[in-house]
Amino acid sequence: MNYIKESASSVPANSHVMVGVLGGMGPDATVAFMQRVIDATPARDDIDHVHMLVDNNPKVPSRIKALIDGDGESPGPMIAEMARRLEQAGSHFLVMPCNTAHFYWKDAQDAVTIPVWHIVERTLDTIAHRLLGARVGMLCSPALRKIGLYEGLAEKRGLSLVYPHDEDAMLEVIRAVKRGQGCHPDTLRAFSLAANELAEQQADVLVLACTELSVIAGGLEVAIPVVDTLQVLADDVVAAARGS
Repeated sequence: MNYIKESASSVPANSHVMVGVLGGMGPDATVAFMQRVIDATPARDDIDHVHMLVDNNPKVPSRIKALIDGDGESPGPMIAEMARRLEQAGSHFLVMPCNTAHFYWKDAQDAVTIPVWHIVERTLDTIAHRLLGARVGMLCSPALRKIGLYEGLAEKRGLSLVYPHDEDAMLEVIRAVKRGQGCHPDTLRAFSLAANELAEQQADVLVLACTELSVIAGGLEVAIPVVDTLQVLADDVVAAARGS
């Protein structure tokens, strides 16, 4: 699969930048992304903030049912339709604050003429720039490993990946966040246990490669660096909106 990589410079100079957000996967992650964009923006008043057009659509078919269980409806057509609506509404580019949904990135990109940013490429570029040749510990849904979303892109950047042994436990953490139980002590304990297991597997850096995990990132206890895909995306959006 060929990915289109768009930098901040692809946004027209001196334009009123409107960012289209393919959201609802899940709703908490979308709200967390918006808050990260707000927090990352050096604003003195409302007018200084980023204009976001958000389709926070929780009715997108389950990525877990489609990719892990194998008996769910494909989210691709609905994601494509969301992308078209956001383009028609005036978005300059689109972002999708969900890692697993990027299996359907091409559905979105083929549906529009504006760029659809790729969260995986941006995250791995950030890691490769900071830690050349790093061993990357993946905190994510088991679906990501099954579909190989990160593997080829990581290899191209000289990075290697390692996953937790108990991926079902990570899936339960993600499901707990979706149920609104992300801050339960058992959930946070399982989250930190997986992170520290990856550290024991000699990971140089951890990636929060599920934006549900970004929602509870503050509860993670681990001694090695952590790169949050949601934060990478938010920081890049702010930079693009500011023309840098």
